[in-house]
Amino acid sequence: MKQSLQLKIGQQLTMTPQLQQAIKLLQLSTLDLQQEIHEFLESNPLLELDEEEGFQAETEGRTSDNSTSADTSNENSDAVSETPQLESEWTESIPNELSIDSNWDDTYQNSAAAADTPVFDGEQDFDSRNALSEDMQDHLIWQLNLTHMSDRDIEIAYAIIDSVQTDGYLSMSLDEIFQALTTELEDLELDEVVAVQHRLQRFDPVGVCSQDLRECLLVQLEAYQDHPLFRSTFNVVDQYLGLLGNRDYAQLSRKTKLKEEALKEVITLIQQLNPRPGSVIDTSETDYVIPDVSVKKHNNVWQVELNNDALPPVKINETYSAMVNSKASSDDISYIKNSLQEAKWFMKSLQSRNETLLKVASCIVSKQVDFFEIGEEAMKPMVLHDVAEEVGMHESTISRVTTQKYMHTPRGIFELKYFFSSHVNTSSGGECSSTAIRAMIKKLVADEPPKKPLSDNKLATILADQGIQVARRTVAKYREAMNIPPSNERKRLI
Repeated sequence: MKQSLQLKIGQQLTMTPQLQQAIKLLQLSTLDLQQEIHEFLESNPLLELDEEEGFQAETEGRTSDNSTSADTSNENSDAVSETPQLESEWTESIPNELSIDSNWDDTYQNSAAAADTPVFDGEQDFDSRNALSEDMQDHLIWQLNLTHMSDRDIEIAYAIIDSVQTDGYLSMSLDEIFQALTTELEDLELDEVVAVQHRLQRFDPVGVCSQDLRECLLVQLEAYQDHPLFRSTFNVVDQYLGLLGNRDYAQLSRKTKLKEEALKEVITLIQQLNPRPGSVIDTSETDYVIPDVSVKKHNNVWQVELNNDALPPVKINETYSAMVNSKASSDDISYIKNSLQEAKWFMKSLQSRNETLLKVASCIVSKQVDFFEIGEEAMKPMVLHDVAEEVGMHESTISRVTTQKYMHTPRGIFELKYFFSSHVNTSSGGECSSTAIRAMIKKLVADEPPKKPLSDNKLATILADQGIQVARRTVAKYREAMNIPPSNERKRLI
């Protein structure tokens, strides 16, 4: 092959470090961005927190809050007028001279109690508020330690508690627990395990450590022995729980010989019981959402504002930036210049992120005004391309902006992606969003007759009468997505 030289003209996008940083900040959530800012503050001395701007915003917020109500200002003035009196009492309680062998607690603890100074729960209860929530085993063991039992029964109780699941039921049968304990306890009998289980079932929550739903409900029914229909309710749970679960009320009425009104009262009593006793022990961690933007209606116009309190304000350190023109060593000047440039790029990326987020959020609000005015039923179909074309950005950029970004509205807090949905054609030639269809299905199910719930085919027919052409399988898909059971499981006697 003969070697040769060729000239070609082309264009390509180079991912500079600045562009990579801007893209990274754009797709971060508010909590992740807060962490990123703090890490950058620790690594770059040229960037610092703008405490003056934060203090100004806090002062303006207090001023606006105080000016909202005359009664509030009067209450504040009364509180301020009492402050000198408290200060004088606190000053008088402090002794002028202390002995050499005096103790701080002996001197000031009683004085603080005498002055009746308030204790701030946010500081004193910090550890308990941030401690891990107890699980079901911890809750039962705590009660076991307060219960008088023999050492043999306590060992059996520990074995039973170890097999309790998060819903409160046992993961093993009593026979399996008995077989596992026979190697540790001599001359153990199954009746001993059953007796200990019965005591544990009366722990809080009542019905815990049960093997099945029937056993759990029967234990809870013991608290209603004075109810006039206790025997009938006990009989339904003990013998005909399957018919009740299938909502076969006609067969249940014939088997129990209960009339409709009496059967209604029995079902009402059963509905007061908890089929999942472990649900009262919440072991899940709370997820916090900080909205990035807020939407308010001002002078009949929906306006979008950035949540400036979500991110810490930053600025360039003037002391270090002034050292660029000093007579320091060349290495120090080079380090300061590089750090200064990185700080400026970081602040520019933050500003670009805020501008892009505000632009995209404003576009979403302008297209979904009917949602804010009416509700979910008025949601319009919208895809990423619609917003990208409106704001002049790529769809990938819109996807990054709307991921893990939240909007605070009068109707609640929503992720920006919530406002995007596919569409279904209507008989008039228009389009209806899938979110609006789900809202309509939810409303129809809520208003359906309890004894004759609407089937998926009937829901599709009702939507077709409203001009929305949707298949039965599509209705079933939307219904399942909203965790709505089928019609045969929604049948109710009351």
